[in-house]
Amino acid sequence: MTVTNARFAAFVVASGYVTEAERFGWAPVFRPLMAQPESLPPSQGGLPWWFPCEGAYWARPEGDESDVTDRMDHPAVHLSWADACAFAEWAGGRLPSEAEWEHAARGGLEDPRFPWGMREPDDTEFQPANIWQGRFPHHNSCADGWFGTAPVGSFPANGSGLFDMAGNVWEWTSTPFQVRSNTRAARQRNEEARRSNQKVAKGGSFLCHASYCYRYRIAARSGIVADSGTSNTGCRVAYTL
Repeated sequence: MTVTNARFAAFVVASGYVTEAERFGWAPVFRPLMAQPESLPPSQGGLPWWFPCEGAYWARPEGDESDVTDRMDHPAVHLSWADACAFAEWAGGRLPSEAEWEHAARGGLEDPRFPWGMREPDDTEFQPANIWQGRFPHHNSCADGWFGTAPVGSFPANGSGLFDMAGNVWEWTSTPFQVRSNTRAARQRNEEARRSNQKVAKGGSFLCHASYCYRYRIAARSGIVADSGTSNTGCRVAYTL
């Protein structure tokens, strides 16, 4: 399952590990999660719904005035790729490859679009995962019961008994990001990904919606710079039998 705050806290206590967000002194936070988002200065560059929050890291996900005391069963967030690798090694495992992650997400189904099958989530009746409902980024009806992260295991498992293979938080894989094409644009994108050390993340997050970020599909993927750790980025661990 997705690594929770409780599991990550145990790792930190046992190892003394300091995350990259802690060392940087800040991390990107989804602006509406902040205590008074209307009073915050506008973001300089990038997407306007992200706020560079000083002091944000896994235990203080919205900065110094927040903590995870009442969210120990939620996913640990603001985890970089190195943070995820360090946790996985401590836990006796590793990050899954992109192919392994997709195989696990299918849950024994032959070629499903989503971990639960082919049915498309909607904003009113069918919410099988923690994603956005409404008009992103201005209105989330929270029809699924959650605005930010949800406790791990809040939604039904797939056919393999795995929870949260779609939505909630992006999950790091061990796979370097590359576009599967040989066009000029693809080659340029791959060179950019190589230079910035991007890794493949899978599953989408609570910010995904078909109208904006249709990446809670099993085949969907994102290339994220390895030292990045946002308020919707976490991980899960694979074990070799």
